[in-house]
Amino acid sequence: MIFNDIESILSRNLSEDEAQNLYSDARTEAQSRFGTGIFVRGLVEVTNVCRNDCLYCGIRRSNKLADRYTLSLDETVQACQAAYRAGLRTFVMQGGENPAYADCVEEVVATVHELMPDAAITLSLGEHPTHLYRRWRQAGASRYLLRHEAADPALYSSLHPSGMSLEHRMDCLQALRDEGFQVGTGMMVGVPGQTVQHIMRDIEFMARFKPEMIGIGPYIPHAQTPLANCAPGSIDMTLKLISILRLMFPNALIPSTTALATLHPRGRLMGILAGANVVMPNVSPVYSRTRYSLYDGKAHSDAEAIEGLAQLQSQLDLIGYQINFDKGDFKKDV
Repeated sequence: MIFNDIESILSRNLSEDEAQNLYSDARTEAQSRFGTGIFVRGLVEVTNVCRNDCLYCGIRRSNKLADRYTLSLDETVQACQAAYRAGLRTFVMQGGENPAYADCVEEVVATVHELMPDAAITLSLGEHPTHLYRRWRQAGASRYLLRHEAADPALYSSLHPSGMSLEHRMDCLQALRDEGFQVGTGMMVGVPGQTVQHIMRDIEFMARFKPEMIGIGPYIPHAQTPLANCAPGSIDMTLKLISILRLMFPNALIPSTTALATLHPRGRLMGILAGANVVMPNVSPVYSRTRYSLYDGKAHSDAEAIEGLAQLQSQLDLIGYQINFDKGDFKKDV
């Protein structure tokens, strides 16, 4: 796709036929690479402690009502083992930017890798010094998710506290690439102040960086943030972007996010029909799932959880897809 076409698609309301043709093209591209299998990743929300004070995030440092927790090594291992027994071969350890937990990550990764060496470990723990990324990679993690959030410096600054910068976020993404990680990035759709021109800058950045994974989902406000009264992002815009990014990055691993499922009962299936090829059921201990609250109303049960794999498969059956339990590493075209 050329950028002029993309900007036109993003700038206007598509007719039903136009939208369905876009989704169909992306779905056909995804199926040509991955068939009708949807990769499942076990999501372990390891800590909701965060040193940052991002204006959109429910686990921001200033939220005094957040019920903080950090999983122990044993809790994390047990969550991964439960996912492994269910057939999953990728674990995604996600958490706030917690320096105290960062000191434990190497041991956690090494332990999980030793016990389940045929499984892939993905980390999503924010910005850290390069030497930590190196140690985590050496311990057995192979993928890292770090959304750039906004490729426009002014928009980025409007969403983050003064101690954070787009330049440093980009440096971290490059450091992860240099350390040999498969790297994922992405952004929220519909954050306050975002325009089509901002999204175009995001797409232009991703076209240069060529991420192996792309995480996008609609913005959803949280009551305990400065942006509590802002409107959520558009499902239609999110679906258009999933399709566009699938056509731009045919081999990318693109999840249909929990945020989509939160805003619409069929949101997860809609994302898949628009070209997504990954879902991430929650495998965290039950007690922690409601406490990891990035936004209000997060779906965390039924087909969004490890206990609901059969329900997830039933939903996928409705649209002609099935769960793929493989690790699903990114594969470049030869």
